[in-house]
Amino acid sequence: MFNNYYFLRQLSQALKERLIGMTLGACFSQSKDELMIGFYKGAREQWIRASLIPNFNLLTFPLDYQRKKVNSIDLFKEAIDQEVEDVIQYHNERAFLIKMTNDWGLLFKMYGNRSNILLIHEGEVNTVFQKRHIEDQNMDVSTLDREIDQSQEAFLEGGIKATYPTLGREANAYLESNGLNDVSPVEQWTRVSDLVKKLESPRYYVEELEGQVQFLLFQLDGATTLLESDDPIEAANEFYYRFSKRYFVEREKGPLIKEIDKRLKQSKSYLKKHYARYEELTENARFEEIANIIMANLHNIPPRTKKITLFDFYNEEDIKINLNEVLTPQKNAETYYRKAKNQKLEVKNLEVNIQQKEDEMEELKKHREALDQFEMVREIRKYIKTNGLQKLQKNEPIFPFRKFEYKGFEIWVGKNAVNNDLLTQRFAHKRDLWLHARDVAGSHVVVKWKSKQPNFPVDVIEKAASIAAYYSQRKTDTLCPVIYTPKKFVRKRKGDPAGLVVVDKEKVVLIEPAPFSETLT
Repeated sequence: MFNNYYFLRQLSQALKERLIGMTLGACFSQSKDELMIGFYKGAREQWIRASLIPNFNLLTFPLDYQRKKVNSIDLFKEAIDQEVEDVIQYHNERAFLIKMTNDWGLLFKMYGNRSNILLIHEGEVNTVFQKRHIEDQNMDVSTLDREIDQSQEAFLEGGIKATYPTLGREANAYLESNGLNDVSPVEQWTRVSDLVKKLESPRYYVEELEGQVQFLLFQLDGATTLLESDDPIEAANEFYYRFSKRYFVEREKGPLIKEIDKRLKQSKSYLKKHYARYEELTENARFEEIANIIMANLHNIPPRTKKITLFDFYNEEDIKINLNEVLTPQKNAETYYRKAKNQKLEVKNLEVNIQQKEDEMEELKKHREALDQFEMVREIRKYIKTNGLQKLQKNEPIFPFRKFEYKGFEIWVGKNAVNNDLLTQRFAHKRDLWLHARDVAGSHVVVKWKSKQPNFPVDVIEKAASIAAYYSQRKTDTLCPVIYTPKKFVRKRKGDPAGLVVVDKEKVVLIEPAPFSETLT
């Protein structure tokens, strides 16, 4: 209720008692959303700190303030050295005016996120503090006083919102929680009138409820009272201290914790998917056994056989084995040995990736637990810097493609048709090397060009080609033809479906499909 009319009318009266006869000695800003206003009379000082940060529109009243020597700009210079004559509260409006000599004044417009401080001269707006509120420059100050009929007759005819628009969210919620909507209009009038009387001569409460610090002119059931006072300035200062501490701490660590939670959720999904693949591979890792069974029965397999039933001496039962009819039994065995090798390689990569992701999750959990404990902005910033969490703080987007690095070259791999288009049309440079399995569906693969090494080494091309073959419909073939070309020779025709491109110039390499590893398979 800090920006509530019923509090501001008490606050402006308290300021009137303090400020009349004092002189405006300083008005400056050290950040874009904070204005410092200093008054003096002899050795006595009174300051007003106007914090107009969105969702944090508060006034505090320090008795002294040490101005920084840097990042500071003087404002409202025309009114400096003017003496305060009065503090005027506008009727039924969340605004008050500090009236000074020679028709100067400081208008405090406390409209929540539209709050602003305006310099007034001869009843007109001279300049404003928050330039983003363009409409304030043309404000008609003479219309700020609002006369509202708040009689019982007006209430019974128009209801609470028309008669008491100044009650505010908290007061209305308080009335509703105490059954206002369940009683007759006459009883409603009685309850509203009783609350208004309390608001017109209130005590001030800084309360905490469900982890939120609130400023109220009445007490809430179940809330913890942090301060009870009959001095609006003391209450305003205490609320600023309590609320700002919580606000700035949450603003510092809240987005970081949110990003950590997001990445933990993504990591859980990643591990679920990769554990499933790992179990699939390890439970069905029979390629090498099948190859051994074929080798043990080379003379029992007729030529051009597509499928044969042989005795499985591992499980002591018959097993049906698929064969490539154009290959000899020995070549079929070699194919299964090759698949076994690639399968083992994929299992090894999965183990490494799963372990890395689990380590990353443990690290994220550790950071989250640590951040939960901090209650000082300084501690949070130190922890972020010490642990290199700036990347998380910036909420850097997750890289959209599969990415590998081989001998200093980055290899980017599309994940689906739409993602392939994104890679080729928006992320690939004309000098990058573009690859794709020939005549079948598959991922677009890009090897990033390096200015210090403009020619792509043969082993790098072969490595990228093996990846392109692996992420294609020829994944299980013995050998796969892969086209490669500078990206500048790849174009997309208007109207073609996602992932479909035209290659104007190409070379072909015949390669064995293989998942990424640091060695060339």
